Amino acid sequence: IQRLYGCDLLSDGSVRGSNRYGYDGRDFISFDLGSGKFVAADGAAEVTRRRWEHEGIEAQRWTNYLKEICPEGLQKYVGYGQKELERK
Repeated sequence: IQRLYGCDLLSDGSVRGSNRYGYDGRDFISFDLGSGKFVAADGAAEVTRRRWEHEGIEAQRWTNYLKEICPEGLQKYVGYGQKELERK
Protein backbone atom coordinates (compact mmCIF):
# COMPACT_ATOMS: atom_id res chain seq x y z
CA ILE A 1 0.00 0.00 0.00
CA GLN A 2 1.27 3.44 -0.89
CA ARG A 3 -0.25 6.76 0.14
CA LEU A 4 0.62 10.22 -1.10
CA TYR A 5 -1.02 13.31 0.32
CA GLY A 6 -0.24 16.98 0.69
CA CYS A 7 -1.27 20.54 -0.01
CA ASP A 8 -0.13 23.64 -1.88
CA LEU A 9 -0.76 27.25 -0.88
CA LEU A 10 -1.45 29.19 -4.06
CA SER A 11 -0.54 32.84 -4.59
CA ASP A 12 -4.20 33.90 -4.46
CA GLY A 13 -4.53 32.38 -0.96
CA SER A 14 -6.46 29.31 -2.06
CA VAL A 15 -5.42 25.76 -1.24
CA ARG A 16 -4.90 22.81 -3.54
CA GLY A 17 -4.68 19.41 -1.90
CA SER A 18 -4.57 15.76 -2.81
CA ASN A 19 -4.82 12.36 -1.22
CA ARG A 20 -4.05 9.24 -3.27
CA TYR A 21 -3.79 5.59 -2.40
CA GLY A 22 -2.01 2.94 -4.42
CA TYR A 23 -1.85 -0.80 -4.11
CA ASP A 24 0.69 -3.18 -5.61
CA GLY A 25 2.29 -0.36 -7.62
CA ARG A 26 -0.98 0.85 -9.21
CA ASP A 27 -3.44 3.63 -8.45
CA PHE A 28 -6.31 2.51 -6.23
CA ILE A 29 -8.40 5.46 -5.02
CA SER A 30 -7.97 9.21 -4.73
CA PHE A 31 -9.82 12.08 -3.07
CA ASP A 32 -10.86 15.11 -5.13
CA LEU A 33 -10.84 18.11 -2.80
CA GLY A 34 -12.88 20.27 -5.18
CA SER A 35 -15.84 17.91 -5.29
CA GLY A 36 -15.30 16.28 -1.90
CA LYS A 37 -15.63 12.86 -3.55
CA PHE A 38 -13.45 9.81 -3.94
CA VAL A 39 -12.43 8.56 -7.38
CA ALA A 40 -11.95 4.82 -7.79
CA ALA A 41 -9.28 3.67 -10.24
CA ASP A 42 -10.84 0.24 -10.80
CA GLY A 43 -13.69 -2.04 -9.80
CA ALA A 44 -11.99 -3.23 -6.62
CA ALA A 45 -11.60 0.35 -5.43
CA GLU A 46 -15.24 1.06 -6.22
CA VAL A 47 -16.27 -1.02 -3.19
CA THR A 48 -14.08 1.16 -0.95
CA ARG A 49 -15.35 4.36 -2.61
CA ARG A 50 -18.98 3.42 -1.99
CA ARG A 51 -18.32 2.53 1.64
CA TRP A 52 -16.33 5.70 2.38
CA GLU A 53 -18.86 7.97 0.67
CA HIS A 54 -21.78 6.24 2.41
CA GLU A 55 -20.14 6.68 5.82
CA GLY A 56 -19.18 10.29 5.02
CA ILE A 57 -16.48 10.44 7.69
CA GLU A 58 -13.47 9.85 5.43
CA ALA A 59 -14.40 12.71 3.07
CA GLN A 60 -14.94 15.10 6.00
CA ARG A 61 -11.64 14.09 7.55
CA TRP A 62 -9.67 14.64 4.35
CA THR A 63 -11.43 17.91 3.52
CA ASN A 64 -10.57 19.24 6.97
CA TYR A 65 -6.98 18.03 6.77
CA LEU A 66 -6.32 19.37 3.27
CA LYS A 67 -8.07 22.74 3.75
CA GLU A 68 -7.13 23.51 7.36
CA ILE A 69 -4.45 21.40 9.04
CA CYS A 70 -2.07 20.90 6.12
CA PRO A 71 -1.91 24.60 5.09
CA GLU A 72 -1.35 25.67 8.72
CA GLY A 73 1.55 23.25 9.04
CA LEU A 74 2.96 24.27 5.69
CA GLN A 75 2.88 27.96 6.63
CA LYS A 76 4.56 27.19 9.96
CA TYR A 77 7.45 25.29 8.36
CA VAL A 78 7.87 27.79 5.53
CA GLY A 79 8.11 30.46 8.24
CA TYR A 80 10.86 28.50 9.99
CA GLY A 81 12.79 28.30 6.73
CA GLN A 82 12.32 32.02 6.05
CA LYS A 83 13.71 32.89 9.49
CA GLU A 84 16.78 30.77 8.77
CA LEU A 85 17.31 32.41 5.37
CA GLU A 86 17.10 35.89 6.90
CA ARG A 87 19.51 35.05 9.71
CA LYS A 88 22.84 36.84 9.52
